[in-house]
Amino acid sequence: MALRNILIHPDPRLKKVADPVVSVDDDLRRLADDMLETMYDAPGIGLAAPQVAVMTRMLVMDCEKDEGAAPRPMVLLNPSVVWTSEERSVYDEGCLSIPEQYAEVERPAEVEVQWMSLDGKTMREKFDGLWATCVQHEIDHLDGKLFIDYLKPLKRQMITRKMQKLKREMARS
Repeated sequence: MALRNILIHPDPRLKKVADPVVSVDDDLRRLADDMLETMYDAPGIGLAAPQVAVMTRMLVMDCEKDEGAAPRPMVLLNPSVVWTSEERSVYDEGCLSIPEQYAEVERPAEVEVQWMSLDGKTMREKFDGLWATCVQHEIDHLDGKLFIDYLKPLKRQMITRKMQKLKREMARS
């Protein structure tokens, strides 16, 4: 397993739609392991393949926060939301590609998602709470959408300028 570099916004790859996974092979399994390691190391609760410069419809997540609870790492290939609740929830979202920036985003409170597992099986699960927010946020990444795209233009521009400055500072060091 290896830590991957996480792309920082603005990067054109973060705005592209990722390609569907057509087959599961050892490279894809290795990518899943690398992404989980990178996500835990960051630390984060979700990571989409485009964030590590791989344009594939794959995401990893683990929103298990309870003290003493076992981790619940999940790998979702070609995930799609097949049902959303009428009820909405607002969560103060952040993103590993937009470090140390947070903003309230409103999304459906519950979603049902269908995806393919690493063993090629079709899976389906209903998510709520933080899991629902996270899975929707990560699926957005696969569609070239960032959480700041839900914000008003002025706030979005302010965050983008901060990220441009951060990238310049990182390039110098």
